[in-house]
Amino acid sequence: MMAASRSTVLVWAEMIKFSHSVFALPFALMAAFLAGRERASGLPAAWQLTLIVVCMVAARSAAMTFNRIVDARIDARNPRTAGRPLVAGSINRFQAILFFVACCIVFVAACAGFLVVDDNVWPILLAGPVLAYICGYSYTKRFTPWSHFVLGSAIACSPVAAWLAIHPASIGWPAIVLMAAVTCWIGGFDIIYACQDVEIDRRHGLRSLPARLGVARALWITRGAHLATVAMLAGLAPLASLGWLYGIGVATVAVLLLIENRLVRADDLSRVNVAFFTVNGVVSLVLGGLAIADILVVSPG
Repeated sequence: MMAASRSTVLVWAEMIKFSHSVFALPFALMAAFLAGRERASGLPAAWQLTLIVVCMVAARSAAMTFNRIVDARIDARNPRTAGRPLVAGSINRFQAILFFVACCIVFVAACAGFLVVDDNVWPILLAGPVLAYICGYSYTKRFTPWSHFVLGSAIACSPVAAWLAIHPASIGWPAIVLMAAVTCWIGGFDIIYACQDVEIDRRHGLRSLPARLGVARALWITRGAHLATVAMLAGLAPLASLGWLYGIGVATVAVLLLIENRLVRADDLSRVNVAFFTVNGVVSLVLGGLAIADILVVSPG
């Protein structure tokens, strides 16, 4: 029984790529602590952080499930994705739809929590549009080569949403710059990931940048996006009154993104998974952790 339950959990975790939550969650928490400085306590409340984590996990799970549902036929024609649970049959379409609906309900309920406890209307007011946007990304690769940055902006809604949930009156340029930085970062590394599927995308009329421009040119766009990421993260320091610990985080991110872009070449895609998951997971955790530490210890506001 325990083994079967564990197997089921692992199948669903693979279905929604739960481990990839590490990319966005630290940025949402970073924004929460930046906004929390404007509260009387100088910190976000524990219940607010809890609801933000629930919102993040539910919204991301809903978006990933929706993506798997609408892309099932495409995934079945791609050897790299043919083993995904919905394609392989370990999860059926009806189960996936039920799970998607359940995640949406949990997300909306968590958003409503901010209205009930704190009289903050913004999370519940924006719940529907946010779900529509993050799910709508799944269709963009059918008509635009810039779908990578649509994905980036969808995930980058998380820090802005967290800021609105904690202290909407203080939202401004720091939240916008952080959103832009995350958009460029994720858009850039999604291009790297898409390099694996160039021939499949071309065969089936999907408009990824590597398929449209070729791998070499697409990787140059990634480098430009990641350079912009570092520049915006550096610019966030004076805007948000962040100190030396955050500065160490930005410098570390710059080195990690340099390594990531050197790991992948047009003639050698063997290290795409290292560049995509390992390096970017460290980027998110290091910057988010050092930013929060800076807010708590060096520049609390």
